[in-house]
Amino acid sequence: MKIAIPKESLPGETRVAGSPDVIGKLIALGFEVVVESGAGTSANFTDQSYKDVGASIAKDFTATVKGADIVQKIQAPSIDGELPKLTKGTVLLAHMSALSRAPDMAAFAKAGLTTFAMELMPRISRAQSMDVLSSQSNLAGYRAVIDGAYELGRAFPMMMTAGGTVAPTKAFIMGAGVAGLQAIATAKRLGAVVTATDVRPDTKEQVESLGGKFLVIDPDMERDAQTEGGYAKEMPPEYFTKQKQVVAEHIKKQDLVITTALIPGRPAPTLITADMVASMNAGSVIVDMALEAGGNCEGAVADKIVVKDGVKIVGYANIASRIPENASALFAKNLFNFLSPHVDKESKTLSFDWEDDTVIGTLVTKDGAIVHERIASAADSARANSIKKPRAKPKKAASKTAEKGE
Repeated sequence: MKIAIPKESLPGETRVAGSPDVIGKLIALGFEVVVESGAGTSANFTDQSYKDVGASIAKDFTATVKGADIVQKIQAPSIDGELPKLTKGTVLLAHMSALSRAPDMAAFAKAGLTTFAMELMPRISRAQSMDVLSSQSNLAGYRAVIDGAYELGRAFPMMMTAGGTVAPTKAFIMGAGVAGLQAIATAKRLGAVVTATDVRPDTKEQVESLGGKFLVIDPDMERDAQTEGGYAKEMPPEYFTKQKQVVAEHIKKQDLVITTALIPGRPAPTLITADMVASMNAGSVIVDMALEAGGNCEGAVADKIVVKDGVKIVGYANIASRIPENASALFAKNLFNFLSPHVDKESKTLSFDWEDDTVIGTLVTKDGAIVHERIASAADSARANSIKKPRAKPKKAASKTAEKGE
């Protein structure tokens, strides 16, 4: 069976869905692996490093995916340029952004692909090694602190020198999921005084275990703020009113603020208003990690650093791509850990267990249809909302008298 690993075409995407280490393991399982030339360059994986483990190199996307049984990508194939080149029956593994792009999934169904949206991996113990969101968010949380430290014009740790004492940086992390917890740990290791907040009360213990101080907003409303899958629920308007009051006072004293709040399939909530930004000290830095879903900070711009009232707002939309070597290696391992249990080691063939929780949770299209219940429902809703309203009746043509201006 042939696995194809094309070069990513999305602007700014530096990752690749296969590392030489993992490709070597795939070949050992009996797969033929073809990598598009230059696919790993930005992640420091050369064509030769792929050849050294037994992979073949193809000149372009078309040659790479030709005859492939499985295609591995970081991002979903482009609908107009790449999808038409994939063969009916191909298995596609990628971060599909299926919840936010539910209507687009119909195109992958129509193309006859068996599509797995790896970002939908269920939050169960057995699936932790397959979870691309966790692996990429972990690295993004680390990188967000590094980016923030670079833009901040001061040191992180307290320093006592002959010339005087340098006060430590005050860092505030909004959201204590995987990215937020890594940001807390990284900021703390660099010597910052760290506070954090999250709607999920269970995260308080995790924040404190990393040396951070937990900022409570409303214990009563936060009691039921977590889904069964461990994600934050969308909170009621009154919670955000209370949150803004508490955060507005706290943020005035912070040097670095990192926001991480994302709700799967929904726009990111606004956590920092323009007034809050204006209240911060000049030279402070905000790193908005939610730009892929609209952002948590008013005034943030995707893939730009803007300055508002003397405060830098860093808005990289794809932070994991800013650390591509590690991000690619972990993504590739996640895919391998998902795929390998379904390989028959004797016949060297792929046979999915369609009753497996990880398969059920990530399978979006199969046999020409969207089979994921939540995605299908979202696609149907979007289709219904897109039905055009009846056109207004055209205005009557002006009379000849009116046309002559009489």
